[in-house]
Amino acid sequence: MDAIEVRIVNLESLRVARFHGYGEGPEDIAWQKLEAWAKPKGLLDYTEAHRIFGFNNPNPAPGSPNYGYEFWMTVTPEETAGEDAEIIEFPGGLYAVSLCEVHAPWEDIPGTWQKLVAWREASPYKAANHQWLERHLHVEKPGVEFALDLYLPIAE
Repeated sequence: MDAIEVRIVNLESLRVARFHGYGEGPEDIAWQKLEAWAKPKGLLDYTEAHRIFGFNNPNPAPGSPNYGYEFWMTVTPEETAGEDAEIIEFPGGLYAVSLCEVHAPWEDIPGTWQKLVAWREASPYKAANHQWLERHLHVEKPGVEFALDLYLPIAE
């Protein structure tokens, strides 16, 4: 197994706008909702004030092409919900985090998650029950479609 670089992050509580999609391409459905809400406000800047996280909700089930995906965008106290957007508070937690540069999404993302879980199993950390997250990062590298920081929940 390839080595994986991992950093330990105590993710603070987050105030987020959330957007949900369900179907055969839920990431696109949820992204369209996020973009329709955030773009007119000028919030798609990938700054620390407007970090973008995502995760499966619900996870894919064997034999079904349908599953869900939820995007969260961190927001300031002044920013309010709107159509297709709900503001929620996430308490945060302790995470093992690893960068995933995506060339082939259906290979790179699950492969990096598997390496991160294997790292945790060999580490002194235990599995935790808070939300698994994928932070969407803005990158412009030749051959890289997009990049994610994968956040695996851990406990000491």
